[in-house]
Amino acid sequence: MKILVSDTSVLIDLERGGFLDSCFKLPFEFAVPDLLYERELAEFGGPELIARGLRVVELNGDEVTIAQTVRGAHPKLSLPDAFSYSLASARKWVLLSGDSELRALAQAQQVTCFGVLWLLDQLFDGAVIEATVIATGLEAIAAHPRCRLPRAEIQARLERYRKPRN
Repeated sequence: MKILVSDTSVLIDLERGGFLDSCFKLPFEFAVPDLLYERELAEFGGPELIARGLRVVELNGDEVTIAQTVRGAHPKLSLPDAFSYSLASARKWVLLSGDSELRALAQAQQVTCFGVLWLLDQLFDGAVIEATVIATGLEAIAAHPRCRLPRAEIQARLERYRKPRN
């Protein structure tokens, strides 16, 4: 089973769109580093995410060193983001991120990285939930003032999700 290491922004967008339950039905395992969980999720729905299947992973010493090195080289990254990157990179897992700096680092280091739109495509392609529900959820994400998803990609997805399936 493919393991996806998520940053917080992806989980927030999934919650905004009402997709958390559906994403945990996909054939992936979702994980976050323990530092990210403790700092950003533990008091904000973390136990519910664990109940859905979220895995909280402790980094080993080498992985912590990688995270600290990455953070030093990329000061715009938060420490939790650096831990997410390190976990995905060191274990050859997939990184899920909505942060442009983190995505650029992953691309430069050839770490597989996807975002919310990829997850929505997985829901659509796997027919996990109705396409109209995906479109409605994506509209909710896009309507939020802190949405950082590319507008052209949102529009393309909405058109795809609204087309009748053959």
